[in-house]
Amino acid sequence: MKKIIFFLLIMAAANTSAQTKKSGESPQDFVEEFFKAFHEQDTLALKNMASEGVQLQSISINTEGKKLLNSEPFEHFLKSIASIPADSKFEERLLNFKVEENGPLAVVNTAYEFYYNGNFSHCGVNNFTLVKLEDQWKIVHLIDTRNKKCD
Repeated sequence: MKKIIFFLLIMAAANTSAQTKKSGESPQDFVEEFFKAFHEQDTLALKNMASEGVQLQSISINTEGKKLLNSEPFEHFLKSIASIPADSKFEERLLNFKVEENGPLAVVNTAYEFYYNGNFSHCGVNNFTLVKLEDQWKIVHLIDTRNKKCD
C-alpha cells in the first residue's frame, strides 16, 4: 500500500511540474517551440502560437539594392509552410538569442541562417514581439531581415 501511495505522489508531482513548465514557459522556449512546429510543418500549432491580428513582415533588398518592407497575412505564411513538398528539407538554424522580458511583454531576437535542401538560401535576424495572455505567450508581431550574404 505504501508503494502505491508513493507512486501516486510521484506521478502527481511530475504532472504538476509539467504543467508549471508549460504555463511558465520562457519567451526563448516559446520561440524554440515555434521553430520546432515550423520545421514539422505543424500549421495548427503555428496558428495557435499567434494572436489574432498578428503582423508578419520581412525586410529584404532587391536587385537594385533598394530595401523593401513586405507585409504578409499570417494565413498566407501558414499556407506556404503547408505547401512545402514532403521530399523537400528546410532548416532555419538559430545562431543566438537576445531576450528582453517585462511582465507580459517580451521581445526575442534571433540571428539565423536558412537552408533549403541542404543549400544556403539566406540569413538575417528574426524579431518576435510576444504578449503573455492567459498564461500563454502569443506572437503579436514577427519581422525578419533576409540577406543573401552573412556578416
